[in-house]
Amino acid sequence: MSKAKRGASSAVPKLRFPEFRDADDWPTERMGGLYSFGRNNILSRDKLNYVEGTAKNIHYGDIHTKFPALFDASREQAPFVNQGEALPELASGDYCIEGDLVFADASEDMNDVGKTMEIVRLHGGRVLAGQHTILARQIGGVFVVGFGAYLFGSGLIRAQIKKEAQGTKVYQISSARLGSIDVTYPGDKAEQQKIADCLTTLDEVIAAQGRKVEALKAHKRGLMQQLFPREGETRPRLRFPEFRDAPEWDVRELGAMTTKVGSGITPLGGDKNYKSNGRHFMRSQNVGWGQLLLDDVAFIDEETHASFDGTEIAVADVLLNITGASIGRSAIADSRIVGGNVNQHVCIIRTKPTELNPVFLNQFLISERGQEQVNSFQAGGNRQGLNFAQIRSFEIPLPPTGKEQQRIADCLSSLDAQIAAESHQLAALKTHKQGLMQQLFPAPEAAGA
Repeated sequence: MSKAKRGASSAVPKLRFPEFRDADDWPTERMGGLYSFGRNNILSRDKLNYVEGTAKNIHYGDIHTKFPALFDASREQAPFVNQGEALPELASGDYCIEGDLVFADASEDMNDVGKTMEIVRLHGGRVLAGQHTILARQIGGVFVVGFGAYLFGSGLIRAQIKKEAQGTKVYQISSARLGSIDVTYPGDKAEQQKIADCLTTLDEVIAAQGRKVEALKAHKRGLMQQLFPREGETRPRLRFPEFRDAPEWDVRELGAMTTKVGSGITPLGGDKNYKSNGRHFMRSQNVGWGQLLLDDVAFIDEETHASFDGTEIAVADVLLNITGASIGRSAIADSRIVGGNVNQHVCIIRTKPTELNPVFLNQFLISERGQEQVNSFQAGGNRQGLNFAQIRSFEIPLPPTGKEQQRIADCLSSLDAQIAAESHQLAALKTHKQGLMQQLFPAPEAAGA
């Protein structure tokens, strides 16, 4: 295999399309020789709107949370710059062109600092790089449009960006430091296009799967609004056929239908006491919207477990977050965590099942009406926390029979299972893309090989 003609060092990916397997090694050049850096603005969110304007603005927060790697102005909802704000002259070069890269220059997460998107279609519109972004423009047109975002999302370049980032609580990257990183790339534009087409197709599949998940979640939210009566009403808007002639619903306080409402404590020494295995120790980050989140679960040993008398989790317990930003999230305890414990931020609600179906309760708590009750106890919207007396005072709307409770619980649980399955498929697609990126671009250790 011939050596690359451009850079001083070269590398090849583990996976190459058949027609390029005998092609040159990939050259390596400094980013500063491939891109020049333009000007961004410092407009804050209050200077932007989603209604009208002559120019749109890329805010760094949207790069982190909203926009895909390839930015198409006709698909993505970017805010306008407010009328009255000063805009650059058309000939200034400050407006994005197709093929430009826009980097988020700051993040609280090292893994997201320097996150990149590429402008691929503008459709004649004006777009500016906004607050906390870095605008990079090709100098010699080395890359095909649509390839750069994937290149700068590859492990080899991401490793260098993270190495160049500075900061402690907030990490930042400057254009000068970006310009110093080494960029290893296929010199043949046909190979660039092949890689871009492959990853773009996969991104489209991922986006379609994401829309499917969001559509199911929206369907469930709408269904919950119909299956539970609205405040002040005694009948839901939607009732299963076999219950349409049944009596009106009643409202009862939660405390009268429970055998336990309480939480635990944190082990002495905090996370220093956590183990790699043992009894599950559930914290607020382990309780999601109707589901358990066990990717980052802590464990405690038998001695610590025995000291937490009265906080052991039983099957079908409802776990409710009662403090912090995640207040109001709840989930049902299943066999995976039974016998474990909770800390002081998670409340165990154990119902009398003949009076209140725990799955029905869990679904109600995460419904719009249930969340309204959670919010009603948060003074000034500060979400400071719920105490046990407040939880016991929750007003639960109940159908006249346990069978109707069960029917609603089964319906919503079935939707949850479908959402979980489709979410799992979405996660699998993202993992597949991550693995493919590792194969299609040289690994960090391959640089200079």
